[in-house]
Amino acid sequence: MSPSIAEPETLQAAAHPQIELRNLKKVYPVPGGEVVALGGVSLKIEKGEIYGIIGMSGAGKSTLIRCINRLDAPTDGQILIDGENILAMRGKDLIRMRRRVSMIFQQFNLLMQKTVGRNVRYPLEIAGVPKARANKRVRELLQIVGLEDKIDAYPAQLSGGQKQRVAIARALASDPEVLLCDEATSALDPMTTQSILALLKDINERLGITVVIITHEMAVIRQVCTRVAILDGGKIAEEGSVDDVFVHTRSAAGKRLFGILPENEDEEHPPVPALRIVFDGGKENQPVIAGLVRTCNVNVNILSANIRRINGKPYGQMLIEMPENPETRARIMEFLGAEGLTVKEVWP
Repeated sequence: MSPSIAEPETLQAAAHPQIELRNLKKVYPVPGGEVVALGGVSLKIEKGEIYGIIGMSGAGKSTLIRCINRLDAPTDGQILIDGENILAMRGKDLIRMRRRVSMIFQQFNLLMQKTVGRNVRYPLEIAGVPKARANKRVRELLQIVGLEDKIDAYPAQLSGGQKQRVAIARALASDPEVLLCDEATSALDPMTTQSILALLKDINERLGITVVIITHEMAVIRQVCTRVAILDGGKIAEEGSVDDVFVHTRSAAGKRLFGILPENEDEEHPPVPALRIVFDGGKENQPVIAGLVRTCNVNVNILSANIRRINGKPYGQMLIEMPENPETRARIMEFLGAEGLTVKEVWP
């Protein structure tokens, strides 16, 4: 084939997102009717990113991720991985797809009668990998997850975080391109959760594996994800970069789960007219309020403040009392706008 023909095909293949869901639906029949778990979900996940899907219990998160790896069959719609419709796959093609898309679970799903080494080696045994090569691969994987000294231990001898590390090593045994994580940190304490998330981020960066994280915890999304979809009632409420969705949350579900604005009735209706200033992560080293006082020659009465961190940057909102003088108010809003901050008038 000539270069002039091959090049467009290469560009076209590269244009595909790694995972694409098109109007995905899942309906469960129940006595007297049906339950709609997924009501037409469409989203795209690019190769090499850490993508978060967040929602409250019953939002359809676990159903969605089980459909992506064909543990569950959707009622309608398409699931494309690198442009291939996996719902049309059968036999060897389906096995090949499942090796490319691995999964870790909330409850680890380890074989309690087998050692750590045997648990990690199990997928390699099924695939028929020679024993010597499989053992070498097991040692490499346990080194990646920091458990090389636990190769002969049994799951009952491990902590929850160590069990999840074994599960991650096992999921990596087939050299997957995608790692699906279904509430993988929900059974862990906060400190262990931090270490598992750091491990997933390291695997993503070091091995180039796309990671999809299903969770109900916004702290998980803030720490490691690049983009996020908020699932509510089996539908996507909103989707975008973590920064954008966090700072400019639009949906009711997003505000409950993820947004800065506002979290309680007092912030929605302050006792006096106020200005809400949203910090979007770009002003971490600049004394904006001190600059406001100095430049505009005003006193600032701070009513409330809420600062969080995403990917090492501060995000949050601050309510300051609104000056009665319209000219002073205009100067303040002009100054803050020039600083790149979002400012909104809020009334009692």
